Amino acid sequence: MFPAPLTPVIVVLVAALIAAVTDVWKFKVYNTLTLPLLVSGLIYHTIIGGSQGLASSVTGLLCGFAILFFLYLLGGMGAGDVKLMAAIGAWMGMPLTYYIFVASSLAAGVYAIILLVMSRTLGDTWVNFQILWIRLATMGRHLGNDERFEGEIKRSDRRRRMVPFAAMVAIGLIGTYLWLWANPS
Repeated sequence: MFPAPLTPVIVVLVAALIAAVTDVWKFKVYNTLTLPLLVSGLIYHTIIGGSQGLASSVTGLLCGFAILFFLYLLGGMGAGDVKLMAAIGAWMGMPLTYYIFVASSLAAGVYAIILLVMSRTLGDTWVNFQILWIRLATMGRHLGNDERFEGEIKRSDRRRRMVPFAAMVAIGLIGTYLWLWANPS
């Protein structure tokens, strides 16, 4: 399962670390990072593996995009996180993209619990969960409301309220590769 070429691992790790820094610093993952990463993943796998490599890259891209797109529609994350995961998918392919997502989500969950405990904002969090549930249940015009996410970014207490998901992706990526390295199959 561990990819033989080291190039995808290095490229994605460097990009994820850059995205983590910008996400922690400004709560933003820039297109100048994600879009070239996505395109270069498609090109790399097409050159290395031909049409089969391209198909694997596209499948990973679609997996990475689809996993986070729904959360983006609910207003739970920014578009940069979605594009980052799609770009990682273009480089890593389908199974690894899924594993990286799971590891990233676990890291984000732990981080969110730490934020809840330290900032004592359980009441606000409960209200946000109710809003997400209503959006999910109605699937109406409130989906895709970018104003909520943008409003949260502008708050002065955003560091105690938001999870920089790109940083969690970097942690998930490192965790996934350490796991695969320690458990080759």
